Amino acid sequence: MHVNLQNILRKKHLIQGAFFTSVFFYVNSIEFFMCYINLFHQYTLVLKMTILKAITPAILLLLLSSPIFAKSFYMAKKDATGIYLAHQEAFYSGCDYYAVQKKLIPLRESCGYVTRKSERRASRIEWEHIVSMWHVGHQLQCWQNGGRRNCRKVSEKFRQMEADLHNLVPTIGELNGDRSNYQHGMIEGEMRRYGENIDNEVDFKGRTFEPRPEVRGNIARIYFYFRAKYGFNLSRQQTQLFKAWSKSDPVDDWERERNLSIQAIQGDSNFFVGDSDDYIEGLACTPTLKYCYQMNSCQQANFYLNQCGRTRMDGDKDGIPCESICR
Repeated sequence: MHVNLQNILRKKHLIQGAFFTSVFFYVNSIEFFMCYINLFHQYTLVLKMTILKAITPAILLLLLSSPIFAKSFYMAKKDATGIYLAHQEAFYSGCDYYAVQKKLIPLRESCGYVTRKSERRASRIEWEHIVSMWHVGHQLQCWQNGGRRNCRKVSEKFRQMEADLHNLVPTIGELNGDRSNYQHGMIEGEMRRYGENIDNEVDFKGRTFEPRPEVRGNIARIYFYFRAKYGFNLSRQQTQLFKAWSKSDPVDDWERERNLSIQAIQGDSNFFVGDSDDYIEGLACTPTLKYCYQMNSCQQANFYLNQCGRTRMDGDKDGIPCESICR
């Protein structure tokens, strides 16, 4: 019996030893395996980062050049809101406005604005295209094949024009709606539909909107910018009117500040607002600009004569183009 007990105890110790040895090797194997997994993970992470660093510039270039990455009108309105933080004044009316979360609210009592018809739109600020997208679209083929929605879908040029910050201004929604896609122009008489202090007129039958004198030059320079950059067509009558507006309402400090802010975001300047170097840098040989009446300055006329070959602008061949503006 004593011998059997000793054998049993010996076997017990052997079993325990084998068990703990197995556990020891198992734990060490797990630790080794985890260490291996960790090293493998670090190696693959480094490999992934190396590959990513190599291909990231190409990916970014692809994304930035893709139409889906292009700035939209919705994004442009957000940028415009930030630009006007230092100058919260509605463009057409001159009313102050303030922000409540994402909404912009006009202080109509600050300028004496009187609602003509739509209280809902008169109580908010909207973003107005000075150069109407309706007029822009009607000079593009995409509009004929499906209107604004189709142009947004198929035309990168239209998307760029729609989101161009130089063309966006804050205005009371009712004025934005009444202006609609009407041409900017002069209207006889002073109806003062929006209050005695609001010098904006609208001729619904003649489809014309007259802005207050303080912003007429700003409007003219935006039209000239659109013509120079995008080849937007202006009639002889419009050109003459906008030249007069630009002269009677010269560039002011806020217009310069706005132009610089847009340039910092968008990357280009309205060279009709900036200095002469900006102006020359921004000029391009637009095919539709062929005649002296389309020129906004002697500087522009000289550029088109010497850089674009518009020899008909120098009828007497004396090297001076468009003598009506260059004498």
